[in-house]
Amino acid sequence: MARAKRKTFMLDIKFIRANAELITQHLAHKGVDGAALIDSVLLLDKGRRDLLVLNEASKKERNDISAQVARRRKNGENADDLMNRSREIGEEITGLEAREREFTTQLDALLLEIPNIHHSSVPIGAGEEENVEVRRVGTPRNFNFTPLPHYEIGEKLGILDFEAAAKISGARFYVLKGAGARLERALISFMLDVHTQKHGYEEVLPPVLVRSSAMTGAGVLPKFAEDAYKVENEDLWLIPTAEVPVTALHCDEILDASQLPIKYAAYSPCFRSEAGSAGRDTRGIIRVHQFNKVELVWFTTPEGSYEALEQLRADAETILELLELPFRTVELCTGDLGFKAAKAYDPEVWFPSQNTFREISSCSNFESFQARRSSIKYRPLDENGKAGKPEFVHTLNGSGLAIGRTFAAILENYQNADGSVTIPEVLRPYLGGTETLS
Repeated sequence: MARAKRKTFMLDIKFIRANAELITQHLAHKGVDGAALIDSVLLLDKGRRDLLVLNEASKKERNDISAQVARRRKNGENADDLMNRSREIGEEITGLEAREREFTTQLDALLLEIPNIHHSSVPIGAGEEENVEVRRVGTPRNFNFTPLPHYEIGEKLGILDFEAAAKISGARFYVLKGAGARLERALISFMLDVHTQKHGYEEVLPPVLVRSSAMTGAGVLPKFAEDAYKVENEDLWLIPTAEVPVTALHCDEILDASQLPIKYAAYSPCFRSEAGSAGRDTRGIIRVHQFNKVELVWFTTPEGSYEALEQLRADAETILELLELPFRTVELCTGDLGFKAAKAYDPEVWFPSQNTFREISSCSNFESFQARRSSIKYRPLDENGKAGKPEFVHTLNGSGLAIGRTFAAILENYQNADGSVTIPEVLRPYLGGTETLS
């Protein structure tokens, strides 16, 4: 396995130069006014290239002078004037290189702010209300009583404790007790077993603290810094999802084509400050600062990545099918697509207390967005099996699933009139045969 040189670009600068209008249009479809951003990128790029040309010309002049100095000295002639000019050129080169580094730093910073462009098949729309439903499975249950929200069910059963969590950590945390802690653990084991034993993923247990380079490579920094937790005085961040460390597993690497696709399933606790969600889902465990998740991450070839996206989506949906939870899957329109994805699907599970579907996974194809930032390449093989020039892989990820939201959906969809909750049949072996929480 070879090492790859790090490039912190979302899009290749040559592609931006040749497709500035197209990129601006795509950003507008995502609700981003990118005209000024792209203009600034092109201006910095031109300035940097102009400096490189001047620098090369200065170096050539200095080399020519060195040759003239050598000839004069060989002939016993004075070369002081040429030496003085050579020193002047050296100072000019130092200044040019400093300016070029400054331009490059500014350019790289702007490139990191450019969202990914969307795939041509993505529906154009302004927001989530224009997402397109592509699948619906199961029928929401007709209750002969008023269904309670998951947080009330959990508190009545004594398995969810928000007061204790607030005393320990503050708002938007919760403590699981007794059968609640066992149910959470059962869900983690169940999901990992399905994905590793039936879907062919390799299980990974990654660190929950990562360097800034890993956060940048995955596309979290700098865009989403305010939603992440940083360790004071250290270059370490708490992960918002296992996608970050798992993607970084292959940073700065050139993979063999025979290795692809690589598929990982990773359980991890996740941490998000939810800085941009003030007032949303303030009760319950839908939107909290710490939660558990099983994440699915793919590394694959560009020609195989959209087939992989459909498989990734199906793998996530399988968990909902096995748990017999009503759900639908929507394809995200451009306005709801987000910063990193070229195309994405959101499986959404039914919540009776809210009489609506809520996101429980997001399955995305990032194409080469993360691979460029993380420098993850592979060597494609020609028809004779000969390895070619390295190219960027495509990366994909999806929740398989978010544990807390699955936990909440089970409480709500399987609740009974007497306050008990029926355990989905596939989870009972993980709970010692327990059939109900009561």
